[in-house]
Amino acid sequence: MKFNKYCKDNLFKLIIFSICFTLNLLIFFAFKINSSVIISSSFIYISCFLLILLIPYFRKKKFYDNLIANIKSLDKSYLVLETLSKPEFYEGELLYQALYEINKSMSENVNLLEEALQDFKEYIEMWIHEVKIPLSTLVLISNNHKDQFNKKITRQLKRLENYVDQVLYYVRSENAEKDYLIKEVELSKVIKNVGLKNMDDLLENKIDFIVENIDISVLTDSKWLEFILNQLVNNSIKYRRNIDNSYIKIFVQDVKEKTTLIIEDNGIGIKKSDLKQVFDKSFTGENGRNKSSSTGMGLFIAKNMCEKLGHKIAIESIYNTYTKVYITFAKNKYYDVLK
Repeated sequence: MKFNKYCKDNLFKLIIFSICFTLNLLIFFAFKINSSVIISSSFIYISCFLLILLIPYFRKKKFYDNLIANIKSLDKSYLVLETLSKPEFYEGELLYQALYEINKSMSENVNLLEEALQDFKEYIEMWIHEVKIPLSTLVLISNNHKDQFNKKITRQLKRLENYVDQVLYYVRSENAEKDYLIKEVELSKVIKNVGLKNMDDLLENKIDFIVENIDISVLTDSKWLEFILNQLVNNSIKYRRNIDNSYIKIFVQDVKEKTTLIIEDNGIGIKKSDLKQVFDKSFTGENGRNKSSSTGMGLFIAKNMCEKLGHKIAIESIYNTYTKVYITFAKNKYYDVLK
């Protein structure tokens, strides 16, 4: 709270005081009052006015400075009321009460919105589960009767199944802790499932699926990790190059404190200008603009899920050469002791 602005706000008081003080002096001079009496009374008059002006200033300054400092220091400014003591001056009490009513109203509205959002998420999740049953049936029928189904139909069914999975995991990611279970998982089993799920696309596009040194266990959730790897493999297939030796290679680097799973391909890669944004929501970049089927959600959901699971994900690429995605699993010594 700045003193000059406080004085400006009390300018009317200053003007009234100046007028009264001047009239008082004129009366003293008119009645020829002793100069020592004039000086003494003027000193008392000015002192009283300064006290009337300064005491409220310092009382208000403490409250408002504390209010501003707390607002700046809080990540969630709307919680500032919880950090304040009730002021001892009337204007502050009015402000405090107003903030309380605003905070109460906001909390009630936020609760209503959260309930509505939760209801919507639950409905979407239920709807997705209902849709996945006939969709999975259609995929199974198309795989078992390939001679009766056009490859284009099968491909579109798989794309649709992948997008439905994306929606499901995106909805769940907001409350992922309710859906995943961290335990020791064999990477070889998860990667085998991913390979089988994408086998037809790998064969059709003549992409070698190379797996090396994956006989190791990590602490994760197998279902979530399988979804993440499936998104990465789908991207590698989608952004392949038209060359004879296309491959997707999955291997592990295991050191004392961490295990890193690496998914490498020799596809079209990612331009350097796009690398920093590949995990951003709905970001498609240069490659996405050339692929009408790109949504920009796969890597965003993968990163979000890795963070929920406590894993780190990173990507490096050279355009028209290769792309590598690193998923790092921390080793938990406490788990080893309890196991």
